[in-house]
Amino acid sequence: MKMGKAEILRFGNVGYRDVYNPTAPFVDNGITYIAARTESREVETDSQVWFFKEENDGVWYHDPVLPTFPLQDPFIARVNHELVFGGVRFPVGNRSWRTDFYRGKDISDLEKFAEGPLGMKDIRIIELPNGEVGVFTRPMGEIGGRGTIGFMTINSLDLLGNADLMSADLIKGQFTEEEWGGVNAAYVLNDKELGVLGHFAHFSEDENGNLLKHYYAMVFKINYLTRKASPIKIIAKRKDFPPGEAKRSPELDDVVLSGGFVFLGDGNVELYVGLSDARVGKIVMKNPFLE
Repeated sequence: MKMGKAEILRFGNVGYRDVYNPTAPFVDNGITYIAARTESREVETDSQVWFFKEENDGVWYHDPVLPTFPLQDPFIARVNHELVFGGVRFPVGNRSWRTDFYRGKDISDLEKFAEGPLGMKDIRIIELPNGEVGVFTRPMGEIGGRGTIGFMTINSLDLLGNADLMSADLIKGQFTEEEWGGVNAAYVLNDKELGVLGHFAHFSEDENGNLLKHYYAMVFKINYLTRKASPIKIIAKRKDFPPGEAKRSPELDDVVLSGGFVFLGDGNVELYVGLSDARVGKIVMKNPFLE
């Protein structure tokens, strides 16, 4: 895929904390924000999601007036004119995790309303053209192996907390037993199709026996009525961005975690990603859903 300009974003008012795994920029009360995961370099148990706004110097500054959340890997959606926000709470219980969901008229109004199953990340929601709510899941273990994408619909956001997310229809053939992936954002393409942005991952070992994680940004389309999905297409790798530090090297050197798209209106998109669990990257490319 032909790539445009790539850069690593700069963040202010963050102290010693790394900033990574962002959402795409979104507008709240007329102001453009990015939500992103922040945490110490040495651990991942002090994670917080902060909201940032860009100033004239091109730096995204933490807005201390807005709430912070003890979560990882944030996401946002709009459903019936409400802002829906969520992220991964870790640790829960015996070092497990879950996805927490909040809703409100804006960032300052967010209140928790639902939780996902213990051990499930990458749950994403989208308002569908028919008025229902689409839910992407990622079961692991006996049902999903290392991580498989599922999809289901519910009649309204109010039903999310009681929905049996483990019963979602699995999208077959996207991963081998040694691979895994999940959804990071979804977009309505037409009255039947959704465009999905996610990540595709696998392990390897280097010559010294070090475990290496490989994460790539990927997309696919799905007909939400028939559940038929197109093959996964990888759209960005770590080498497509400028070099930078990793939270742990060499384990996380080759990690890109998708955040979201900004559609530019000229056939191009800006893709926002987390890089090596330490930085936020942005790259311009052709809209992959148009190819």
